[in-house]
Amino acid sequence: MNLLAWIILGLIAGAIAKAIYPGRQGGGILTTMILGIIGALIGGTIVTLLETGRLQLTAASLSIPGLIVAIIGAVIAIFLWGLLTGSTSH
Repeated sequence: MNLLAWIILGLIAGAIAKAIYPGRQGGGILTTMILGIIGALIGGTIVTLLETGRLQLTAASLSIPGLIVAIIGAVIAIFLWGLLTGSTSH
C-alpha cells in the first residue's frame, strides 16, 4: 500500500475509532493518523492469523472491509495504550 493510502486509511480509521471508544483520547491529527495506521496493522495481522493460522504482520487495505478491520484494530490500540499508560477514560 502506498504512503498516501496509509495516511488516508489512518486518518479515517483513527477518527472513527476515537469517536467509538468511550472517554476522551487526547492528541491531534498526527496522533489520530498514527493510531489508525497502527490499527490497520493490528487488524490486518489478526485477520491474517484467523484466515491462515499464521502470525504475519499484514496491513489492512484501503477498502470498506479494510477500513472496518483498521477501525477494530485502532480500538484495540486505544485499549492497549490505556493499559500501558495506566490512564483511565473519563
